[in-house]
Amino acid sequence: MKNIIKTVIVMLTSISLFGSANAGELAVSGTAKATYNILSGNATNQGKGLGITNELNFTASGELDNGYTWSYSMELDPGATAVGTTADETQGAQNDDTQLTLTTPYGTVGVFISEGGLDVEDAASQSTYGRPTDIGDPTSGDGDNYTIDAYNNMQYHTPADLLPFGLGFKIAYAPDLDTYGSGDNKGVTTTKSATNIGRSATEMQVKATAIPMLDGLTVGASYFEFDEGGQTKNDQLAESGAYYATYATGPFSVGYSQAYKAPMIADGVADDSDTTIEFYDQTNMSIAYAASDNLSISYETESDEINYVTAGQASLEQKSKSIQVAYTMGGMTLALAHGSYDNAGYTADKSVDQTLFAVTMAF
Repeated sequence: MKNIIKTVIVMLTSISLFGSANAGELAVSGTAKATYNILSGNATNQGKGLGITNELNFTASGELDNGYTWSYSMELDPGATAVGTTADETQGAQNDDTQLTLTTPYGTVGVFISEGGLDVEDAASQSTYGRPTDIGDPTSGDGDNYTIDAYNNMQYHTPADLLPFGLGFKIAYAPDLDTYGSGDNKGVTTTKSATNIGRSATEMQVKATAIPMLDGLTVGASYFEFDEGGQTKNDQLAESGAYYATYATGPFSVGYSQAYKAPMIADGVADDSDTTIEFYDQTNMSIAYAASDNLSISYETESDEINYVTAGQASLEQKSKSIQVAYTMGGMTLALAHGSYDNAGYTADKSVDQTLFAVTMAF
């Protein structure tokens, strides 16, 4: 890992010696979304809710004299983090995600501030609006994979068309598990994580998009690990990984993914507690049908199983499914989703039903 980071630094240094930047172009894009969410079932605090959310993305790009290109992106997300004590104060726009990249014949290097996730846990989803457990329901719990965009990180991506079968490789390194800090050019440091017992993290991703005789097939995998950081011995280090495949032919597309997440288990804890979680196991399957250029229909199921260290504690499976319809007219998308969730939030016999209406304006 140290050699990879040194290579990236040397590449950036050499580029700065013989490249000068021309004036770049600035663009602004974003979305505005209104939702009406209806929840029912035997879970508590169910009801109806209206909401509006929006996100602005400021981008800039340019080219050096030697032909290398650069790009910059900064997203403003209202209410991304609490910045005050009143309702109005907590809706202040936050610098949510920022990245600066440089693309060369040798690949792309960049710095990503709470951005640039490489986990493929969601990559197989064909849902027209969103994964069943990612559209405003209260059920997901802690089973989602770790991902590098939770931290400030640097990345390297192989050049396009360098490898056969459309293979692309990306690697990211978070040196100190710090977050945000976009407005401070010295960065933000943090202490070792008490949850994951580490000071740094690495994530890798590989994808293949041009497999011979299988046009329309895409496969990929990702892996994330924390560096133990010289801490005391643990029974299990925190890590996660996933693999997926999608296939599209005519108006149909299908997707399948498998994801695993293992939380940190401190030394001796596994022998003392029946509730210690050993790993999460998630399976997603989905299918979509494009009835026309504007109308799409999808169906997705998720199976999220929580497994414990000791045999005395039985595993528990959260089952989620959602059927969705989306209709697009220019920059406007109308979506309707209906989902059901059993053992919601990894709580036995807890059920939630959801109906969601959404209007999204892209600009």
